Amino acid sequence: MANLDLRACGIEVERVLRNPSPATLYQEAMKREKNTAISNRGALIAYSGGKTGRSPNDKRVVKHPDSEQDVWWGTVNIALEPHAFAVNRERATDYLNTRDTLYVVDGFAGWDPEHRVKVRVICARPYHALFMHNMLIRPERSELESYGEPDCVIYNAGAFPANRHTTGMSSKTSVDLSIEDRELVILGTEYAGEMKKGVFTLMNYFMPKKGVLSMHCSATAARDSDESSVLFGLSGTGKTTLSADPNRLLVGDDEHCWTDSGIFNIEGGCYAKAIYLTREAEPQIFDALRFGAVLENVVYDEADHHVDFADSSITENTRGSYPIEFVDNAKIPCVAGHPRHVIFLTCDAFGVLPPVSKLTPDQAEYHFISGYTAKVAGTEVGVTEPKATFSPCFGGPFLVWHPGKYADLLAQRLRKHGASVWLVNTGWTGGPYGVGSRMKLGHTRAIIDAIYSGELESAPTRPDPVFGVNVVTSCPNVPSEPLVPQNSWKDQNEFQATSRKLAELFIGNFDQYAGGVRDEVRNAGPSLA
Repeated sequence: MANLDLRACGIEVERVLRNPSPATLYQEAMKREKNTAISNRGALIAYSGGKTGRSPNDKRVVKHPDSEQDVWWGTVNIALEPHAFAVNRERATDYLNTRDTLYVVDGFAGWDPEHRVKVRVICARPYHALFMHNMLIRPERSELESYGEPDCVIYNAGAFPANRHTTGMSSKTSVDLSIEDRELVILGTEYAGEMKKGVFTLMNYFMPKKGVLSMHCSATAARDSDESSVLFGLSGTGKTTLSADPNRLLVGDDEHCWTDSGIFNIEGGCYAKAIYLTREAEPQIFDALRFGAVLENVVYDEADHHVDFADSSITENTRGSYPIEFVDNAKIPCVAGHPRHVIFLTCDAFGVLPPVSKLTPDQAEYHFISGYTAKVAGTEVGVTEPKATFSPCFGGPFLVWHPGKYADLLAQRLRKHGASVWLVNTGWTGGPYGVGSRMKLGHTRAIIDAIYSGELESAPTRPDPVFGVNVVTSCPNVPSEPLVPQNSWKDQNEFQATSRKLAELFIGNFDQYAGGVRDEVRNAGPSLA
């Protein structure tokens, strides 16, 4: 569908392509974008320029009386004055008006009709339009005809910089969210993931306001029932990889909501890390990267267009975006019943957390608020190796409310539906990063399989003397030695010292939340006694 009138948005470009097909966007990209190519399997290869990851330090939220008391202000949500937002919005529309062609993608966020949000993306790059065509839920033709006005609009002028002299700007990059206007303005970065996470940030405000828990997690469902499981974790911890499970149905790989009736996926597609991707290890993701998919910042052979997924010379954060129906076992529509299992994935760069442990309800709330993991190379600008970090609710950069809001909603649902909670370490074993080795994917898959089958419910456990969690000591198809971390370390004194070091980091991090939680939750963390 073409020729959408955007004058009400300040856009006066005559040629506006609304919801162009992937084939049209391929043609537009090959004609208008430098270095664009088509892979040997048909995916569109595109490049995001100087920024190959998110820029969280450049995220801004407009400070407005209607939402000011709701927002968790600080380093995650940096306040922006309404006038500065208006300046950046006009700067974005001025740039977009210099283009001879614009692309508009209209879609939905949220598969549950009761909670879905209409999202409009206005952009100047075919690559960005195809990316959001994949990541939003694609309306049927009849739904487009009755689409009406969107609930929120993204103005992507990422090729044009912010003015550093505008109040509140810290660089030439700015990603600005106005909750009241329901608008996102992007300047100075062409990394497509900013659009996806902008939508998630909006949902992280509006869903909890309705009593719905928004979650940074992947989700799967059983094939023979409506029962589901969710896997929390930041980028690089394995959410997408472990949710690509041929024995289960894929609900979604990254963003979901938990309502009174079950869970639903926010997105219409998947955005998977592609570095070191092989068909042998991850066949579902590999096969999904075909015509209609976007391959971002990858290196390819100019002779045969074969992609070298092991080449990180552009970035470690190579990625692929594809519609969720490209996965053979996707559950369409992407909704499911209440989770039986809640899994926290952590990438422990210290190598002291066990591969799998079972959490009590109080420990679950403690670890959810803590959100320990490691930033994985390339996920954010300037991160070149794993670095220990704490991200509340396993999605700190995208929260709008205080973490306690999301933790309360999770605790309510865990109590009501009786889900088991597991902490699974996909990080290092036998020593910290640089000494030990990364957990074998096959072992982690075996652990997840045993959780789903119920075998770990009755498996033997022992309490960790520092972290207090119930360490599972026997799991089918996993050697016993790495299940108890200290058994795989050569230097036991070093293991004890490293355990205490990580425990101190947990305790120091949790101090900022301790005043807002119950004593039982505060005492559910590690102990140095």
